[in-house]
Amino acid sequence: MADEEIKNNETAKEFSEETFEGPQEMGGRDLTAPDELTLEEGAVLRLAEGVVVDAGDIDVEIAEDETMIINMGPQHPSTHGVLRLMMELKGETVLRTKPVIGYLHTGMEKTAEGLGYIQGSTNVTRMDYLSPLHNELVFSLAVEELAGIEVPERSTWIRMLMSELNRISSHLMWMATNGMDLGSTSMMIFGFRDRELILSFFEKVTGLRMNHNYIRPGGVAADLPDGWEDDVLAIVQSIPRRLDEYDDMLTGQPIFRQRTEGVGILTQEQALALSATGPVLRSTGVAWDLRKQMPYLAYDQVEFDIVVGSVGDTFDRYAVRLAELRESVRIVAQILEKMPSGPYRVLDKKVTPPPRKRIDESMEALIHHFKLFTEGLKVPPGETYVAIESPRGELGCYMVSDGTAKPYRMHIRGPSFVNLQSLPVMMHGGLVADAVAIISSVDPVMGEVDR
Repeated sequence: MADEEIKNNETAKEFSEETFEGPQEMGGRDLTAPDELTLEEGAVLRLAEGVVVDAGDIDVEIAEDETMIINMGPQHPSTHGVLRLMMELKGETVLRTKPVIGYLHTGMEKTAEGLGYIQGSTNVTRMDYLSPLHNELVFSLAVEELAGIEVPERSTWIRMLMSELNRISSHLMWMATNGMDLGSTSMMIFGFRDRELILSFFEKVTGLRMNHNYIRPGGVAADLPDGWEDDVLAIVQSIPRRLDEYDDMLTGQPIFRQRTEGVGILTQEQALALSATGPVLRSTGVAWDLRKQMPYLAYDQVEFDIVVGSVGDTFDRYAVRLAELRESVRIVAQILEKMPSGPYRVLDKKVTPPPRKRIDESMEALIHHFKLFTEGLKVPPGETYVAIESPRGELGCYMVSDGTAKPYRMHIRGPSFVNLQSLPVMMHGGLVADAVAIISSVDPVMGEVDR
């Protein structure tokens, strides 16, 4: 019996070594530095450089044998992808939380260095797969700033239309999965049902429901199809009625309120110290939205409000997203009225390919097409950082050009990645049963976290 026990212990040790994630993993209290133990106490999140944490100021003394460390994920269905959380529990109370990431790593930023600027949209669109058009937009804006390309007015408004519709579809997906996480199967059904309206329109415009490669440097891949106004009008008229249904079903529901109110509170000070953006930041009462504060596209020509919360709890993050859906519908309705006519992409053949019909008729057009897709678009040397407001917060693209047809370096500031570090603060002192609600309220997309 003793031999079998020794063998099992050795097997367990070998398995743990194979799956060990290094410094990302949470160690026991006796192996953890005092400054790390105190990181989830909001007071030490924003220390000046060089200041040493005095662990004696914060009570972290808990007997090792009174706590246990458990894993939640990466297979857990409610961690919204391959997110692994290591939690130290005392009974059902969460003392520490440590996110472990990297299970979906695809190296998209490094891949971008081997792709031409006109190929880049096919790569970045797959990062945040719930808002692919925002990925394409920030990449295209960065390339255009480096190359000094000014896109036609119509393509700017088309981009804004598609981005806001994508924001609606992303938030609807969040409403659906958040409802399921908190026990509302009806919300899951309704959310997917209404998201289909948007995805069907995307398929009509771009040919795909996801990962579109539609927004490209120089404009968009194709003009809006005939009858697009009727399709968008149907969306604008039907979504608000559906949002009223969600409001009636969830907002005043006693169980939903008890599962979300006062759960996972994040203060303004903590949110700013952690560089949180998007609904996570706005739920704390900070009115920060790049569409207002640093307008891009034509957002300064449409009217909408920045929605903020007051407490910064899970309910506020729900309420902010529900209200943002209404504001996005309001923006889309204005775009429908103001959409200008004209070309949908730059008419410079060295930036965008000639129309397919012209290639059959003109040798010059064929040569331009061939050179563009073999030599690529050469961008002058330089560097830039462009940021937009994605459904999850500030989505930024830092790009360096060395004068060739491929980026020398590209880095994406993914809001899901940055917002994820707020989880330990939100969960500190809460119950393990609330972990699912808190994770869902952050709305992380692991494809964007790992990239």
